[in-house]
Amino acid sequence: MKSKANQSQGMLLFKLTLTQRFAIGTLKVREIVPFQVLTSIPYSHHHVLGTTTNRNMAIPIIDMSAAVGFRPLHKEELKDCYIIITDCMRTVVGFAVRAIDKIIECDWKTIEASPETAGSNVFVTGITRVDDKIVQLLDVELLLSKIYPEDTSNLYPILADVEREKLKALNILLVDDSFVARKQLSTALDSINIIYHVATNGLDAYEMLKRAAEENNPFDIVVSDIEMPGLDGYELAFEIQNDAKLKDAYVILHTSLSSEICVEQAKQVGAHEALTKFEATELVRAMLRGANHNKKRVA
Repeated sequence: MKSKANQSQGMLLFKLTLTQRFAIGTLKVREIVPFQVLTSIPYSHHHVLGTTTNRNMAIPIIDMSAAVGFRPLHKEELKDCYIIITDCMRTVVGFAVRAIDKIIECDWKTIEASPETAGSNVFVTGITRVDDKIVQLLDVELLLSKIYPEDTSNLYPILADVEREKLKALNILLVDDSFVARKQLSTALDSINIIYHVATNGLDAYEMLKRAAEENNPFDIVVSDIEMPGLDGYELAFEIQNDAKLKDAYVILHTSLSSEICVEQAKQVGAHEALTKFEATELVRAMLRGANHNKKRVA
């Protein structure tokens, strides 16, 4: 059987230098527009060039080249640049880039995970090849976290002691290729003393799920990102629901994407819920619904 998800996810290729190509998933992209005159924002981050109005919304524009460590955009080259307007992690921002290359179809199985030796502050979650040239998939979550430090109140869930005990009884698997997202998830569950396991990509998660089932200690709840190298969240959810030994797991797709398309596709592949990152209490409430789901199943 094949996944029922509509694999419409593409990859937008662009350049931050004269030669190196980078990419982000098209589901993060709202629009691509030519560079335009910006209004400065007092006391803003030094990588924020200013703000522009798009479709009656004031949108901050970030110099992506500077933000990831390359040469900043010079004033004289701005007129030839483009702005990629994104909707990610409940935040609409624009990224100024030196050039737009093209949009291609994306098969996440062809994307290799970023080497662990690269460290936690590298803005790359995956690497692939297009036209025999390396393309680096950018970690937009990490980039945004550097520009806009998170509201720490969102990281600590609020729940009653009885609810905490329900979660403690569960075998929980967290799956995300983004260092920032994994840190958020860990902080949230550590703060309420909940034990969990972590996988950095869908393929590893799938192997962990099968191994746990074979050891008669299956995972009760799986919280997974959608965009991941090797095996994306949609495919992971489908594989779980298509395997008799795994299908009892309550699957929550947890994504930086804000598109309604994600929710619809999540339902198609058998995921129980789809949430937008990151609000800890909202996530824990979903996990509690998973606890109740498992309780009813056992009963």
